[in-house]
Amino acid sequence: MDSSSFSATSDDTSSSHHSPGNVQNIKFCQWCGGSTKHDRPEGEERLRAICTSCGKIAYQNPKMVVGCLIEHDNKVLLCKRKIEPSYGLWTLPAGYLEIGESAMEGAIRETREEANADVEVISPFAQLDIPLIGQTYIIFLAKLKKPHFSPGPESLECQLFSLNEIPFNSLSFSSMMVTLSLYVEDIKAGKPKFHYGTINKRPGTSPSDTHAYTLDHHMLS
Repeated sequence: MDSSSFSATSDDTSSSHHSPGNVQNIKFCQWCGGSTKHDRPEGEERLRAICTSCGKIAYQNPKMVVGCLIEHDNKVLLCKRKIEPSYGLWTLPAGYLEIGESAMEGAIRETREEANADVEVISPFAQLDIPLIGQTYIIFLAKLKKPHFSPGPESLECQLFSLNEIPFNSLSFSSMMVTLSLYVEDIKAGKPKFHYGTINKRPGTSPSDTHAYTLDHHMLS
């Protein structure tokens, strides 16, 4: 979800100029505090922020968002966001991966934090890249270890939805729209598959716009 978090997640951006991948946002060196210049280092094609004092280069890399699509009694568990962006809209429990944990561990942690639910991961379900904002989503299918869940600090409420009750008109982000749409299609076809795809957001769209995108390079197995 943009440059904010999903627990702090946001898979959209309101301005391509201020997107996380814009090297011109880096004004000072993270190591020595010196001012930066923006240039292409020898042998590289991309513009980089280079410290004018110590010479170190600030490389920017995509962030990974991990989460769980939880199945229980033929329903899926969604959380209503208590934070911006997309306050009051529905999402899967998900957030940024932390240093020192695997993608699966991060997805389980985020689910515990946002829905007070302990889950067992069944399988990976989707990897969705969002190049415009430098994010990659990895969503796992999971099931509740115990039939208990409740809102965490970043959730207004948590609720189980049957397939025909999923609130597609009030989902938080394009990543959630794509993930849940693919899941519904799979279940109606008989079995969940693994999906890979690229969500190409239209520059300048608002964080809560779940329609201004295309799903490209979609592959499934």
